[in-house]
Amino acid sequence: MKIFYTSITLMMMIFIVFLLTTMISKKSKMSREKNSPFECGFSAMSSARKPFSTHFFLIAILFLVFDIEISIMLPMFSIKMSNLTEWFISSSTIIFILIMGLMHEWKNGMLEWSK
Repeated sequence: MKIFYTSITLMMMIFIVFLLTTMISKKSKMSREKNSPFECGFSAMSSARKPFSTHFFLIAILFLVFDIEISIMLPMFSIKMSNLTEWFISSSTIIFILIMGLMHEWKNGMLEWSK
């Protein structure tokens, strides 16, 4: 029984030490900016009626397209389909579609960062 009480006492002491260190190290300064949620690409303190940059949106979509392309292409390169011509045709088709889309965006000036 003595071991039981000793272990409970030790656990209570450790709990109190943890609680005290948490209270001592905790910063008490809270500001409006620290308490506000963070949104990527937006300042939480700016006006909510500020127009969204469509160019930023197009670059983000372009990034997502190439990200999905990588997730499609990597298994094709690592597994290499049983038929080599089938593997070559399917990977060439995917790359061709992506290059044509990139050329279309480049021709329309979507990749140029304008002010």
